[in-house]
Amino acid sequence: MFLNLKDIILLLHPILACTFVFPVIGITTFLALQTRQRRLKDTTSIPATVGHLHVKLGKLLAAGVVGITLVALAYSVVFGFQGFLMQAENNALQPLSVVLVVLMFVVTIAATVFLYRAQSKIWRGVFALLSGMGVTILAFQPGVFRRDDEWWISHFYFGLASVMLMIFSVAIVHDIYQDRSLRWRRIHMGLNALVLVLFLLQGITGTRDLLEIPLSWQAPVVYQCNFDPRSPQFKTCP
Repeated sequence: MFLNLKDIILLLHPILACTFVFPVIGITTFLALQTRQRRLKDTTSIPATVGHLHVKLGKLLAAGVVGITLVALAYSVVFGFQGFLMQAENNALQPLSVVLVVLMFVVTIAATVFLYRAQSKIWRGVFALLSGMGVTILAFQPGVFRRDDEWWISHFYFGLASVMLMIFSVAIVHDIYQDRSLRWRRIHMGLNALVLVLFLLQGITGTRDLLEIPLSWQAPVVYQCNFDPRSPQFKTCP
C-alpha cells in the first residue's frame, strides 16, 4: 500500500471534482440550453420543468464548487508547504492562527448556507460577500500553492475566479426571474459562459498539477531535485 492518510486526503479534491462537479456541470449546461430553446421557440417537445431543474442543479453545482474548494484549502492549510504541520515541526505554529483559520472555515460555510436561504436582495448580497471573502482569505493562507509567478496558467487562480462567479450566480438567481428587462438574465448567461471556460481550464491545470505533486513517501527525494531552469543542473536529482 503506497497511499497513507495524507495522500488519500490529498486525492479527495480531484475525486470529488471528477465524480460530482464535472458531471453536474454537463447536466446543468444541457438543461441551460434546453431552457433557452424552450423560451425562444416555445416548443412543447421540451418539458416545462426544465427551467426549474436547471436552477436546482445550478445551485447544487455552486455548492459543490464551494465545497471542494474548501476541501482543497483545508488540506493545503494543514499539510501544505509552510502549513500548520510544517510550522509545528519548526516550533513556529501560533495557536491563535489555527483558531482564526478554523473560525474562518466555519463562517464561510455558514455564510454559504445562509446565502441559499436568504430571500431579500440585501441579505443575499451580504451572505454572498461574506462567503466570497471567506474563501479568498482562506485561499491566501500559508500552505496554499498559488503559482503566483504564472498566474495565467494557475489552477489556484482559475479556481478562485470560478468560485466567486458561482457565488455571484446564486446571489442573483432570484433577480433573474423578477427582471423584465432581461438584464440579469444576460449577465447570468455571460458569466456562466465564462465559468464554463474556467472549468475547462481547471480540468487541464488540475491534471497537470496532479503530475507535479509527489506522494508523501516520494516527496523527500523529489524535492531534492533541481527545478531551477536557469541552472545547468536543471531537472537533475541527487
